[in-house]
Amino acid sequence: MIPLFIDGIVLGLQFSLLAVGLTLIYGLGGVLNLAHGQFAVIAGIVTALLIGAGVTAPLAALLGILAAGAFAFLVDRSLMRPAYRYTGEARLLLGLMLTLGLSLMVTGFLNFRFPQTALSLRLPILSISVFGITIRTASLIVALVALVAILSLLAFLRGTSVGKAIRAVVQNEVGAELCGIDPTKIRSLIFILGGIMAGLAGVAQGLFSAVGTEMGMELTILALIVATVGGVRSINGTLAAGILLGVVNVFASFYIGAYLTSIILLAIAAFTILIRPSGLLGRLA
Repeated sequence: MIPLFIDGIVLGLQFSLLAVGLTLIYGLGGVLNLAHGQFAVIAGIVTALLIGAGVTAPLAALLGILAAGAFAFLVDRSLMRPAYRYTGEARLLLGLMLTLGLSLMVTGFLNFRFPQTALSLRLPILSISVFGITIRTASLIVALVALVAILSLLAFLRGTSVGKAIRAVVQNEVGAELCGIDPTKIRSLIFILGGIMAGLAGVAQGLFSAVGTEMGMELTILALIVATVGGVRSINGTLAAGILLGVVNVFASFYIGAYLTSIILLAIAAFTILIRPSGLLGRLA
């Protein structure tokens, strides 16, 4: 039971790392990015290509994550511009259509251009023993990276002037602009941070299973489920929901099976919408 619980927490931290970028982008820009999983896949594929070209794994992973951030910046400065001209439901719906089209385009291009490429990382030491419990080294590294990344993001939002400007735009975009804050630059920064977080999650996934070109939509759905349960405007809620769903996923997969596990996660998301539409913690940070 204890190893399963540990695996669940690690998986949950991965879920949170993947979903937090989606939470940021929706909380600030009012857009649900249906291409979010593709950012993670781009990081994984770039990392795999660089490793194949002889680049060391740590440097390749860093460059892959930065590539995801750069791609997110390009998307924000180009494809998202039409959506940002609108407000409310019009922005949300147009953003959904644009990002859905982007996800299909990116997946099609990667499948065509790199059909046999996938990221799979292996550590020299596969496992260690802690108090008689065998824990995978990959699990410890991913848990540490995810915690540091999410806590650093929270500290950035709460303790820096740029973070406070981000929170101001989230609360009142027009009021923040009247105070001299440029929402366009803030949105670009958030899109980059969201892409980097997704890229980090994609590279971390490579420590457990192969990250292939076709995984984008699957990762997007997982991020949406976690963000829905936690609250699409709450980073704290995303972290809590990720850990909760990670533990549920591991135990359900072990006792029931992977197929029914996906249905259980979707049922939890639907139940959350019915009883608490704002999620577990329904506000940003």
